[in-house]
Amino acid sequence: MQDNPTALSTTVTPVVRYASIAIDGTDVFYREAGPADAPAILLLHGFGASSHMFRDLIPALATHYRVVAPDLPGFGMTRTDPAFAFTFAHLADVIDAFTDAVGLDTYAMYVFDYGAPVGWRLAVRHPERITAIVSQNGNGYEEGLSPGWAPMRAAWADPSAANREALRTFNSFEMTKWQYMEGVQDVSRVAPDGYALAFAATERIGVDAQLNLLVDYGQNIAQYAQLHAYFRQYQPPLLAIWGQNDPFFLPAGAHAFTRDLPQAEVRFLDTGHFALETHGAEIADAMHDFLARHGMDKHKNKG
Repeated sequence: MQDNPTALSTTVTPVVRYASIAIDGTDVFYREAGPADAPAILLLHGFGASSHMFRDLIPALATHYRVVAPDLPGFGMTRTDPAFAFTFAHLADVIDAFTDAVGLDTYAMYVFDYGAPVGWRLAVRHPERITAIVSQNGNGYEEGLSPGWAPMRAAWADPSAANREALRTFNSFEMTKWQYMEGVQDVSRVAPDGYALAFAATERIGVDAQLNLLVDYGQNIAQYAQLHAYFRQYQPPLLAIWGQNDPFFLPAGAHAFTRDLPQAEVRFLDTGHFALETHGAEIADAMHDFLARHGMDKHKNKG
């Protein structure tokens, strides 16, 4: 039993707690579970989601880790003021301050979709804080971007009103649902609450926030050189676990990590973008194994 890092998950269900904390005028909602003295994992969600996407992963990891999952500004239950600037740099500023406020001095990161460019900025700013990285369809390389990004690329090149308006369809209920379903072999495994809650949040918060982020996403690509330099210099342990049928982030983006991180581990799952919806148990097991092999499963007070 002691040699199996997931053994406790079948008999003990850690308590998940919910809270909000004020960060520079933004009320950041977050979920947390696990021992306060355990190594920390920061879970960063993506587009069309919130910390709700981690509802099953959090208790699966919290047997051995302190797990913290915030809702990014513009998503879920996090509240911003009307003047909030929806750029990825600003999202990173808020989450950076959030990690300080909740006492995450060092942590592993799980980055997915939009969570990746937020997490990458944190890693570049504070390389000493990052103990490991799990990228689940969290892109960091140009070759990871599929042709599906063509409308966004048009808006990056020319952020005209027409090009911006063309992105509105990505925030419709039908498109949100499609992103959850596309590439999934058994769609009956995809719970409808994920995409329904994501769309409801977009309706409540306003689609302009999402349009601003889609237009700003090009700035993330401009940051890739800094990210790759961080990888080469600091060589953080990295597991890329990828839904191979993702319509937006290609398998080439997962393989690309090994260019700067020769020891990076790359695994593929026969599913789509929201791999946790269909392969949550496999991802949790892979994370336990990966983090334990890199010595991340030891409580802080045990050295």
